[in-house]
Amino acid sequence: MEALTKDLWVFVETNEDGTPKNVGLELLSPGRDLATKQGGQLVAVVIGNNVQAAVDAANAQGADKIIVVEGEEYTHYTTDAYQIALVSLVEKYGPTSILIGATNNGRDLGPRVSCRLKTGLTADCTQLDIDEESGKVAWTRPAFGGNLMARILCPNTFPQIGTVRPGVFKKSEPVDPKAEIIKEDIHVAAEQIRTQLIEVLKEGDGEQVDLEGAEIIVSGGRGVGGPEGFDTIKLLADALGATVGASRAAVDSGWIAHAHQVGQTGKTVGPKLYIACGISGAIQHVAGMSGSDVIVAINKDEDAPIFDIADYGVVGNLFEVIPVLVDEIKKARA
Repeated sequence: MEALTKDLWVFVETNEDGTPKNVGLELLSPGRDLATKQGGQLVAVVIGNNVQAAVDAANAQGADKIIVVEGEEYTHYTTDAYQIALVSLVEKYGPTSILIGATNNGRDLGPRVSCRLKTGLTADCTQLDIDEESGKVAWTRPAFGGNLMARILCPNTFPQIGTVRPGVFKKSEPVDPKAEIIKEDIHVAAEQIRTQLIEVLKEGDGEQVDLEGAEIIVSGGRGVGGPEGFDTIKLLADALGATVGASRAAVDSGWIAHAHQVGQTGKTVGPKLYIACGISGAIQHVAGMSGSDVIVAINKDEDAPIFDIADYGVVGNLFEVIPVLVDEIKKARA
């Protein structure tokens, strides 16, 4: 389809209680820059049930317009209902670009919408810009297992669509709400929804791991030596009020659940403090945490690549270093 406007849309994904997921709010920050360069408005799209909290949050993040679709059929995410709603909106308003968070739902929704609209999609992007020559979005994403960064243009079809990893961008400072709220009455009949949520099964012991929203993360890698090694990682995490992360090597070895994995095939994070313990610093891991404000590395190999990106490095055995750190933290808080 042809773009009817120069507007850039950000899909603000919601939880079942109508609150927004962080990634949609994060994307409003680069979305503002891209919309300005394209000469259009920044539009947040909120689909769900009882989504006033998400609307308010998008408004505080500086959206010019917020398009809202509400209904019982959107309480739980389903491919059919959300695809029908979003495609209907695109066909009516004609944005030139759409940003979608690369969550489990976003990775499902984006390709389905792009197919219905007969346009392209660039998945798992880590950088966004406007190409000076064409004026189109330049999507940058890891390729060949994270060993190369590919810059992709989709100049011939609209809208341009990309999914962007959570944690790559940071939310902007809140502003005075000024968005125009547009409510669209789009309902999907039950027979059009071919899937039904029966039960939610939680991984392992049901622990919820919010790596994307964590301000401090303590991660363990191959250097922890086994599942019992994460007991030491957890001691430091508990002392700091941090979330426990892990490298792919540790997860693949079965030492900790996949929900803790940081990196190319795990979560992309950007905490205020990231402590890498026994992690060598392979490019696949670095791709998922290099946006952290401060990176501390603890590794007994002084030549480990992780020290190349670390702000602070400790060369030593993590099982000797971490207990000392925990003691000092406790003394400082006593």
